[in-house]
Amino acid sequence: MGNCCGGESPKGFEGEGRTLGAQPATAPSQTGNARASAPPKISGPGRTLGKESDGASDAGAAAARAAEERRKASTQGKGKLGRQLDAERGQNQNSTLAQTARENVAARDADAATQVRNYN
Repeated sequence: MGNCCGGESPKGFEGEGRTLGAQPATAPSQTGNARASAPPKISGPGRTLGKESDGASDAGAAAARAAEERRKASTQGKGKLGRQLDAERGQNQNSTLAQTARENVAARDADAATQVRNYN
């Protein structure tokens, strides 16, 4: 299918042809290595970012402090939904089933009251 708005090209390819894999006639000459040199390898022990510490006990203490800070941050500023989520997480299966049963009874009572009002 052709293009309905276009015209025919007057000629095909013009220029010298070459085979696949042949170098182009104007190939740039490669003088020197075109790659940038890689930085030298660093040998020796790695460094820890942040404050410098001397032992593994400091790392454990730092982890404990970080956990305590996360706990404090998680309890502050939760808002209404956060408090509701905490309350739901604190419930066991029996209290969850009892709450669901109370909600179902209330819904049935509301439906019965609606039917009584509609009957009269």
